[in-house]
Amino acid sequence: MQYADAAIAGAGIIGLATALELRAAGYKVVVFDRAEAMSEASRAAAGMLAGNDPENPPALRELARLSLDLYPCFLARVEELSGAKVPIRTTTTVQGSHQLPHGAAALSSAEVHSLAPGARIDGWHFYRLHEQSIDAWDLAEALPGAARRDGVELREHTPVVSVHGENGGVLLETSAGPVSVGCFLNAAGAWAPKIHGALPVTPRKGHMLTAEMHGRAQMHCVLRTPNVYIVPRGNGRYTIGPTVEDAGFDKEVHAEQIHALFRKAVDLWPALRDANVAETWTGLRPGSEDGLPILDRTAPYSWVATGHYKNGIMLGPGTARVMSQWMTGSSPGLDLAPFAMERFAAVYGAGS
Repeated sequence: MQYADAAIAGAGIIGLATALELRAAGYKVVVFDRAEAMSEASRAAAGMLAGNDPENPPALRELARLSLDLYPCFLARVEELSGAKVPIRTTTTVQGSHQLPHGAAALSSAEVHSLAPGARIDGWHFYRLHEQSIDAWDLAEALPGAARRDGVELREHTPVVSVHGENGGVLLETSAGPVSVGCFLNAAGAWAPKIHGALPVTPRKGHMLTAEMHGRAQMHCVLRTPNVYIVPRGNGRYTIGPTVEDAGFDKEVHAEQIHALFRKAVDLWPALRDANVAETWTGLRPGSEDGLPILDRTAPYSWVATGHYKNGIMLGPGTARVMSQWMTGSSPGLDLAPFAMERFAAVYGAGS
């Protein structure tokens, strides 16, 4: 029988960031993943640290603020441990909205075009957000190595099959055999209900693409509306997304979805008309019914952190901090009541 102080199912940003926090507390940590680390929603993301996105639920505000405050130290630690850079790619977002939010200052046409040359402004109110973005692929390359160098045991292609309470801890059944641990976190994203079946989380498929465009008409800020976003990656490359689809666990890339997404981007920024579609992919975001994460204890010594939907990258460090505090016996640094399972109790029951 193997033993660890803590085990985590899911080696995406939520699981690996929490593992780093637990290691800082002196815990021996093992992380299991059904595939490869950072290979699912975490790698597929656009990487916007979009704490002020007007589409975010208001209840997300405090967790987002905590996570953004932690981000500089989180990235510095990942870079120090891994030896790989995870640079900030943009620092400004030009946000388009049908109605200008209270307190937002509208950008003039000239101001919009100074940031996003040639953007089509008809029908939108644009305003500026001081918002950063990273390339999720940079983080996906660096974070698993950082965790390993910090002493985290990372066991890829080894799913957690079931979880059982035992005296003073948890017994995990994995595809490689049983493991006894002091505490457990289910951070398996869209696959979390396969471990805790009562979780109201489903995969929300998203198509994404990278466009390459050379020449002088470049943009150095994120351009975003409720319909589409365009995120610069440098060297004339732009990440474009998303679609939102209820397609189960289907990850196939469909050409008609890519074409429709690209048309939306061109409609917002016509300069892309001459761009080449260089890469296409899909991701399965873990979505809850109300769009908020589920951060809760499911049983003694057992917790869950999933349902981050479009905000997993942005919320990673903050989620890791509050869950590690809870798992190590401290009080989480903010009120987690909005993320409790009991909000679904009328339909699903308060836990599993």
